[in-house]
Amino acid sequence: MRQALHRITIATRGRGLVAVGEPICAWTEAQGIATGLLTIWCRHTSASLLVQENADPDVRADLEAFFERLVPEGDFYRHDSEGADDMPAHIRAALTQTQLSIPVEGGRPLLGIWQGIYLFEHRRAPHRRELALHLLGD
Repeated sequence: MRQALHRITIATRGRGLVAVGEPICAWTEAQGIATGLLTIWCRHTSASLLVQENADPDVRADLEAFFERLVPEGDFYRHDSEGADDMPAHIRAALTQTQLSIPVEGGRPLLGIWQGIYLFEHRRAPHRRELALHLLGD
C-alpha cells in the first residue's frame, strides 16, 4: 500500500463553478498508483466541491442560479464581517461538500463519462483556493 499527498491552488473569478478535474487527474495519474482511493479536501469554509455534469454548461448555470435563490444575500444575517456575501457563502458550503472520495482504477479517478470535478466558489470576489489531494492504494 502506498500513499501520496499533494496540494493544488485554484484561482477563481468569483462566484461559480470552476472545473478542477484536469489538474487532479493529471496528478493522480503521475503517482503510479493503479487502484486506490483519492480524497480531495477543500481547505476553506466559503467554497466547496462537487462532482457534476461536465458536458452541458446549462447545468452549471442552473446550479449557480438555484443556490442564488436558495441562499440569497441580505441584511438578515448576523455574520457579515467580510461583506454581504460572507454568511451566504458559509451556508452554501455547508449545504454542499468540502471533501470528495473517488475510487481510482487504472491510475485515474473513476468518474462517469459525463462527470467532472468542480470547485464551487461561493464568494463574489476572486479567490485563491487550496485543495489537498490524498491518494491511497497500490
